[in-house]
Amino acid sequence: MTKPLRGPENPGELATHAKPVEANRESFSLLTINGGSSSIRFALYDEGEPLRRRLAGNVDRVGLSDTNLTFKDSTGKSEDRRAIDPADPRTAVVFLLDWLESHQVFPSVKAVGHRVVHGMTHTEPERVTPELLDELHRLTPYDPEHLPLEIELMVAFRQRHPALPQVACFDTTFHRTMPRVASLLPIPRRYEAAGVRRYGFHGLSYEFLMEELARLGDPAATKGRVILAHLGNGASLAAVRDGKSIDTSMGFTPTAGLVMSSRSGDLDPGLVSYLARTEQMSATQFQEMVNHASGLLGVSETSSDMRDLLDRETQDVRAAEAVALFCYQVKKWIGAFAAALGGLDTLVFAGGIGENAPSVRARICNGLEFLGIEFEDQRNVKNVGVISADSSRVAVRVMHTDEEVMIAKSVRRVLGLQIGEENEHGHEEEKA
Repeated sequence: MTKPLRGPENPGELATHAKPVEANRESFSLLTINGGSSSIRFALYDEGEPLRRRLAGNVDRVGLSDTNLTFKDSTGKSEDRRAIDPADPRTAVVFLLDWLESHQVFPSVKAVGHRVVHGMTHTEPERVTPELLDELHRLTPYDPEHLPLEIELMVAFRQRHPALPQVACFDTTFHRTMPRVASLLPIPRRYEAAGVRRYGFHGLSYEFLMEELARLGDPAATKGRVILAHLGNGASLAAVRDGKSIDTSMGFTPTAGLVMSSRSGDLDPGLVSYLARTEQMSATQFQEMVNHASGLLGVSETSSDMRDLLDRETQDVRAAEAVALFCYQVKKWIGAFAAALGGLDTLVFAGGIGENAPSVRARICNGLEFLGIEFEDQRNVKNVGVISADSSRVAVRVMHTDEEVMIAKSVRRVLGLQIGEENEHGHEEEKA
């Protein structure tokens, strides 16, 4: 993998190479970029209240074969699909920027918001500056799976459009309210001074879900006990009391916690030295294994996709065991977090699996009657918003999460009045 581009020491050095953006002064848009370990999701929102999504797309399989860019307009209709070859991260980023700049709505873009998975001590979204980029480079060892591509994206926008404001939105921010006992790792204290502790992730998703709970009038959103289950390719749970995160399943890195599509989740630390002795496995090889060859993929030996495993489980015991392990672990974490919360008022399923796999939700909830959950099978099969019975003491909800809209909201909030202070191209001048 190529090294990520460094940000210029002086943004003005690249100004002559930037492609000027002519802003639409009647309306403007906010662009959101969500860089993952092997994908880049993007969306464009028209400014207004509420924000209206004009288009959304995805560059998938970055760094792998068969990389493609796809996008949909505001109606959800698929509009385009482009193959990208070669598929290394830098090429994918350049291709995406070229495509965005060629799109008719790009001249209206006023600012760009980025999801940044690991924010360390950053407790709020903030402007992307040379100082922040330098810090994120230093943080790369904390999250080598996500940060390099996220930095690459920020620097690429900065080089082409140095006057275009960018905002970094940190996934760890939501969990800044965790009590110290939930963030401490039981290793020598000197490592804590270097930032080694439990952080938690999926924060943008959790923030959206809590806002939606409040909008729906669920009293537990502000005064109650909520467990949020973001179940997708990456999967985690969060325990929320009175609107604040008190614990989460992911820890120092997003690899921790639940079994995921290709991530292992929690493992015995002794496995590192065992594999080093028996297979001469290096730290880099171990990192690759637990992030890309484990989880549902590792157990099933066939697929990391829950849909494939559900289709095969009656014929393939490996697929059946992968599904069973996933459901068992989610159920176990729900029980643990109910204990940490002192009870449960609302359980939320979200993410690709949480939103679309009724059989997985049913297996997770089966046996949780002692927590006050009364499950309604017909509601669950129909994927309605509330899948618990009317008599259930605990409300069990299915909710669509939206990290991109949370990024757009954060951009609007962080830039505030500054967004109106435009230069001749319609953008605020970025301070060097």
